[in-house]
Amino acid sequence: MSHTILLVQPGAKPETRTYCDYESVNKCMEGIFKIYEEHLKRSNPQMRTITYDISQLFNFMDTLFDISCLIYQKITNTYAPYNKDWIKEKIYVLLRQVACSPNL
Repeated sequence: MSHTILLVQPGAKPETRTYCDYESVNKCMEGIFKIYEEHLKRSNPQMRTITYDISQLFNFMDTLFDISCLIYQKITNTYAPYNKDWIKEKIYVLLRQVACSPNL
């Protein structure tokens, strides 16, 4: 479990910057799903059920001005930065793990 800070800037203006912190990288990735799902709900208020696939999530991430993570490194007592491509890889791995889970 590594404390993770998600940095998001949806638009070009600095005042659109925001952040969220999570107990782990996986919780952070789940937070990104929730951000996208909230975006879909706001964009489609008439829809009762909303579904999406990973390519739609990644396309949404590409529309953001910036998204990155800072992950706590216990050994150095610092936070290391990770970019959008790294986040996408982590999301892909997490979804693969969920899809392959025998508990489904």
